Amino acid sequence: MKRRPPLSVVKLGGSLFEADALDALLDASAWRGAVVVAGGGPFADTVRAAQTRRGFDDATAHRMAILAMEQSALMLAARRPDLRPCATPEAFAAARSRGAIWLPARMALEADVPASWDVTSDSLALWLAITLGAAQAVFVKAAPAPAAEDPESWAQAGLVDPYLPVLAARYEGRVALVGDASPTALDQALDGLERRAA
Repeated sequence: MKRRPPLSVVKLGGSLFEADALDALLDASAWRGAVVVAGGGPFADTVRAAQTRRGFDDATAHRMAILAMEQSALMLAARRPDLRPCATPEAFAAARSRGAIWLPARMALEADVPASWDVTSDSLALWLAITLGAAQAVFVKAAPAPAAEDPESWAQAGLVDPYLPVLAARYEGRVALVGDASPTALDQALDGLERRAA
């Protein structure tokens, strides 16, 4: 029986959704054993603008931003129909051999994290990695990535949200940052984890 690759959670930053790099990322990787988490992108930007204009509280904005992630996930699922949209741990287990895209509303709305803008799709992706017992969480950004695998310095540089280092401190897997939306670097991250597990 062929050994299944270790599970990776791959977060695609919302800023990628306006860039040509998104198509290359979706096409370049086999996404084997991966769960894709979509950032809120322009949908989350709409929530931010609405909060500024209408003045509703952060807890409401947090819930709305999770629904923005759901919209982004549906968009990616339409682009990659071979990846199964999943909303529960049971669905992820069933999709393990083909790869998945997280529909976050059902799980993330119940996640034990602060309901504020300090917790964005970055932290929710790492929360999912913890919940699913993933071996690796990879964050793909449009900006250049520092060489150090240090979530605290990433947060200080504004590459991830402020709460992510809190979750990273209790995550037993590897956390990696891929910069410049590089399909090659993403493939290397996924391949490297599979080789280490072999």
